[in-house]
Amino acid sequence: MLKDKYEFSDLVDIMKTLRSENGCPWDREQTHESLKKYLIEETYEVLEVIDLNDKDRLCEELGDLLLQIIFHAQIAAEDGKFDINDVITGICRKMIQRHTHVFGDAKAENADEVLTNWEAIKKKEKGQKSQTEVLRSVPANLPALMRSYKVQQKAAQVGFDWDNIDDVIAKVHEEIKELEDVYKSKNVERIIDEMGDVFFALVNLARFLKVQPELALTQTINKFIKRFEYIEQESQKMGKRLEDMKLSEMDELWNKAKVHISEKSD
Repeated sequence: MLKDKYEFSDLVDIMKTLRSENGCPWDREQTHESLKKYLIEETYEVLEVIDLNDKDRLCEELGDLLLQIIFHAQIAAEDGKFDINDVITGICRKMIQRHTHVFGDAKAENADEVLTNWEAIKKKEKGQKSQTEVLRSVPANLPALMRSYKVQQKAAQVGFDWDNIDDVIAKVHEEIKELEDVYKSKNVERIIDEMGDVFFALVNLARFLKVQPELALTQTINKFIKRFEYIEQESQKMGKRLEDMKLSEMDELWNKAKVHISEKSD
């Protein structure tokens, strides 16, 4: 029954079968809402294998992500809204309309000019009359670091931005100082407000350094786990439990972990 090679249309047909009256009970009861978590999970699994540079798994995970798109399109088709061909038509038209320097008469000598043209065309397509509308169009359910990065980028499009990185660094220090001034208070709302300002300023700094804060933080989290694993393993070799060790002892192992893991990475 299995074939050596399948085409796009085969996947569409498989999903139609799964959703049919004699198909799979689980697939048949799914909705756009119930599938949201799977779409998110599959997206992050693609990101993970890209970080791992695992080409074989990337092929597999991209297939899993594509399945989610086909799934949503099939549900919409059953509701008489649109089908996968409408999805493909829409994205093809969008690519042509927004790449006027390739398919039209516009000029773009570099990537920055491409992005400028793209944003101008996008704003016109969506009928956005103000830059505030552009800022509000950034999806609210994005991770906060990603959302703040994109909001800042779009504010910068109209010149609302810092002149240089030194000013951004000064702003980071200013926000940390304001947090220091309130952290001992019992005013929880002010503490939350100032903490948010610190994060927002750090995202600004990341933007100036052309670093994606979400990816940078993910890298640091993974590094922390590796170092923590090292100190736990070393403590076991010493016949000790972390719970019974002094912080100074764990800190000493932590410093060794920083050197050990850095050397392994090199």
